Amino acid sequence: MSITTGVPAARKQLANMKVHETKVAGVLLLEPKVFGDERGFFVESYNENLMAEIGIGERFVQDNHSYSGFNVLRGLHYQVRHTQGKLIRVVMGEIFDVAVDLRRSSPTFGQWDGAILSGENKRMLWIPPGFAHGFRVLSDGAHVLYKATDFYHPEHERTLAWNDPHVNVEWNLTSEPVISTKDAQGVPFESAETFELETLKTPTPNR
Repeated sequence: MSITTGVPAARKQLANMKVHETKVAGVLLLEPKVFGDERGFFVESYNENLMAEIGIGERFVQDNHSYSGFNVLRGLHYQVRHTQGKLIRVVMGEIFDVAVDLRRSSPTFGQWDGAILSGENKRMLWIPPGFAHGFRVLSDGAHVLYKATDFYHPEHERTLAWNDPHVNVEWNLTSEPVISTKDAQGVPFESAETFELETLKTPTPNR
């Protein structure tokens, strides 16, 4: 699976947003229009009507903000109950953001794609419910903001191993990443809980 470091062909171009399909079904790379001059810039990062036109009709209930230093790798996280769709952007710094499809009936089940998000390019990644999500920081530090379609429930959180050989995410590491103890204990894909595409309510083991 290749990395979406450039901008793929736009699926749809709206007045204030370009929408790009990724290599994983349902994940979209969004490129909002930036209005800038010598004073600075303005960007509309979220508009409910615009999102509905794109096809993102989910209601967002929680905003999160994380800061991480260089080469910190977070993930790959998901919830087996109260599944979360996430709209992710970076306001300062640069990350490589990754989504892994855990929907059993999906044509891209078990596959991944990733995109460079930064404060400079102002792109956003929409990851629907049923995916594991993670990122690696490419800059000295990065402020990552994301909107979630359901609340965080730690008892339902699971971690897919970031270095699972079946998924085989190309993190392009030049040194060992900085990883939390919890993330270092992520489970392999073969034993991870996954989802029925139609309901996204009942997680079942792959085996």
